[in-house]
Amino acid sequence: MEFELLQLKDVVAAKNRIDPFINKTPILSSSLLNQWLGHEIYFKAEGFQKIGAFKARGACNTVAWLEETGQKPKHIIANSSGNHAQAVAWAAAKHGIPATIFMPETASIIKIKATQSYGAHVNLSANRNIVDEKVKEEAKKEGAYWIPPYNHNKVIAGQGTAAYEGLTSINNVDAVFAPCGGGGLLSGTLLACRGLSSTTEVIGAEPLNANDAAQSLRMGSIQKLTETPNTLADGAMTLSVGTLTFEYLKQLDDFMEINENDMVYWTQWLTHLLKVRIEPTSALSMQAAANWLSKQSGKKKVMIILSGSNIDQATNLKIWAEDNLTQLPSLNS
Repeated sequence: MEFELLQLKDVVAAKNRIDPFINKTPILSSSLLNQWLGHEIYFKAEGFQKIGAFKARGACNTVAWLEETGQKPKHIIANSSGNHAQAVAWAAAKHGIPATIFMPETASIIKIKATQSYGAHVNLSANRNIVDEKVKEEAKKEGAYWIPPYNHNKVIAGQGTAAYEGLTSINNVDAVFAPCGGGGLLSGTLLACRGLSSTTEVIGAEPLNANDAAQSLRMGSIQKLTETPNTLADGAMTLSVGTLTFEYLKQLDDFMEINENDMVYWTQWLTHLLKVRIEPTSALSMQAAANWLSKQSGKKKVMIILSGSNIDQATNLKIWAEDNLTQLPSLNS
């Protein structure tokens, strides 16, 4: 897929296109957390989005754009480990288009069931490699349109609307943090931030156990994991970033690898402080923010994109297997 540099106008067009369908998600904060860390921290809570995750934005923008431009397909297909699956199923149903979603058997059960509940047919395979090959074959069939989870311009522009909403609501933000799976949310966030503020830093985070993006940035070329990574962050279990998203990731101000213990710690604490459900993937950004803030002089204002709130019981039990709430958040630990 040829790289085409998107601009802020593409994010604005996406926002105008999807506004009738999606939720404008709230921005949350915790006075206790701000007091403990000594900074002003805002959370863009995408768990309140349709399907419970930011993915609704990119899927909705793509399907609405197809109809708007007279390209409405007979059949929509997608490959995903969870939230993108639900998002495409939901968006396709909104526009009356049949959908088939290819998912790995390791995907969250709640996300598989939710995808089916939106009317999509779910095709399960043993692992992500098989899933990705199946969707490529299906995409060759006449009348089918493949909406990939991140490597698509309209998906990227749609995901950027989350940061756009946040930055047009909160002024003078010093840095924005977002998690990285395939890089769609982070790419869109970079577009929105660069277009709205020349001084706002954009920083990404991914699990150390699924660090294909970090490896790619170090090597200067896309590196692919050989097997499904062992991480609780099921939203960041992609095997590699996309050819499109990689071009944006190279423009980030920083990128951090987060271990599982820190991710679990912040999943528990953000759940407790904000009183909302927090996917482990969302907590990656909070640890990255803590790392960044610990090196800053003077009080900073930051925004963290909480990517979603879809958690199954098995993952929830692992998150809360040990109590982390006895150790108060601090930038000195």
